[in-house]
Amino acid sequence: MGNDLAAFAKENGVKYFMISYTDLFSGQRAKLVPAQAIADMQKDGAGFAGFATWLDLTPAHPDMLAVPDPDSVIQLPWKPEVAWVAANCIMDDKEVDQAPRNTLKRLIAEAAADGMHVKTGVEAEFFLISPDGKTISDEYDTASKPCYDQQAVMRRYDVIAEICDHMLALGWGAYQNDHEDANGQFEMNWAFDDALPTADKHSFFKFMVKSIAEKHGLRATFMPKPFQGLTGNGCHAHISVWDKSGKTNVFADNSMELGLSAKGKNFLGGIMKHASALAAITNPTVNSYKRINAPRTISGATWAPNTVTWTGNNRTHMVRVPGPGRFELRLPDGAANPYLLQAVIIAAGLDGIRSKADPGRRYDIDMYQNGHTVKGAPKLPLNLLDALREFDKDKSLKAALGEEFSSAYLKLKHQEWNSYASHFTQWERDHTLDI
Repeated sequence: MGNDLAAFAKENGVKYFMISYTDLFSGQRAKLVPAQAIADMQKDGAGFAGFATWLDLTPAHPDMLAVPDPDSVIQLPWKPEVAWVAANCIMDDKEVDQAPRNTLKRLIAEAAADGMHVKTGVEAEFFLISPDGKTISDEYDTASKPCYDQQAVMRRYDVIAEICDHMLALGWGAYQNDHEDANGQFEMNWAFDDALPTADKHSFFKFMVKSIAEKHGLRATFMPKPFQGLTGNGCHAHISVWDKSGKTNVFADNSMELGLSAKGKNFLGGIMKHASALAAITNPTVNSYKRINAPRTISGATWAPNTVTWTGNNRTHMVRVPGPGRFELRLPDGAANPYLLQAVIIAAGLDGIRSKADPGRRYDIDMYQNGHTVKGAPKLPLNLLDALREFDKDKSLKAALGEEFSSAYLKLKHQEWNSYASHFTQWERDHTLDI
């Protein structure tokens, strides 16, 4: 993209830049900056009051400056006079360690120092729903097994095709779109990339999907479990590690079980070792645990794990190895922070490689039918509080992600849990009014 945003604006007819950062709760925060002012912003950053967003800061802290990363700039295909650019958060001339993009960049640098280049792809599922959020947007989408339903996907062709056209125009390598396993649910896939570009694209994708849905009078949600009885929104991550050149996949070894090298199995071992703590990041909301601990859905399967197990090409486990040189982590959901998702995968994987972690026994059973026969594999947390406690206990994972980040994240997420726990619900009235 080049490194001069003012020149980018001139060449592409951009009038405004959205200087954007993502906070600890996945909120995308931005300032709309005219192109005439972008040179100063690129040098000094746009000023934000960090306390006003979900970061562990106070009103007494100085301005937090969001310094745009020109390599991330994306011209909005649906409004070309505007360009979005991801920013790195700075305060008092130092990086804000708790900021998610800074956390990811630090871990990418750590992996690079060990000669490793992490590449990932994400499968971000979403629902198209009514503007009030109460129902799916297509009243005819009622099949009990709606996955890949061609009539249903064509009824939403205008929305899905417009988003896909934009991804193609941006050069993302979009390659398939489908109606997913829940009524009203969709998935759109684009090519895997280095961890930072994947995180930036994931962040932009969520913004784009919501914007195009609104343009069509609809609403898009990535909420993990927006409707009882329907499959939730996953955000599966496909992970591989390459050498320093980025040309050789060091996870690939056809002489090994499932084509996964010793280094790949150690990385997987790190994911398995830290899985329960990992959930606090990959499944970061109260609602997340309605997805990974859900009863059977209308379609017959939740497609989400609830036990720490791995397998070959079998979608009923937490980790699937679908082919040589990569594996799929099926734990994350639609609420996962695009930057923290990548960061925690790298943190757990690096620890696995350094400690030569063993992923444990491989299971090839149907976990939905025969999961009760598995003895000794940890169950995933039942709720957000359990996940936060697991994360707090995992000292090595907290250290890898950074003490300032971990402390800030735990503090704010405990506040969120306490807010939820003190909220009175209709369930309480229904079950205890006459006790």
